[in-house]
Amino acid sequence: MEMRGILLFWSVLTVFVAALSLGPSFAHVLESPPRLTRWSPALWREATVFNGQFLLFAVIGAPLDIAAILCPALLAWMLRGQATAFRFALVATLLYAAALALWFGLVKPANDILATWTPGPIPENFEAVRLRWETGHMAVTAAKALGFISLCSGLLGVRHG
Repeated sequence: MEMRGILLFWSVLTVFVAALSLGPSFAHVLESPPRLTRWSPALWREATVFNGQFLLFAVIGAPLDIAAILCPALLAWMLRGQATAFRFALVATLLYAAALALWFGLVKPANDILATWTPGPIPENFEAVRLRWETGHMAVTAAKALGFISLCSGLLGVRHG
């Protein structure tokens, strides 16, 4: 397979992986308004903590989040001779890496607290933990969305031959 074919394949794969990483994050944002404004604390805790609603987000989402950093990084390297496309792919890489850093900085600490919760009374820190968890996912989504836009913008300018 010549370089043009490899570049096209890797471009499509990278966009696919980046979209798959963005999708679950965007789903978190779409479901957050009712979770923050209408759901009772007991419902939020039951759905989020005790019933495994987000198990596949970790099992499938975590490897996708790593791939969404590595794929555009390799694509950027492949585009190193095309300055504009290279820069957009590099920015996409950095934004997806920033999204993962935001997850570790904002969401994981909330997850660590959620892991200590047990059935019974609602914990006193419920509101703060819920807000951190929900807004953390919003920040992650914003970084991924900007990364996806950067990736697509860069690919629009790729010269294929």
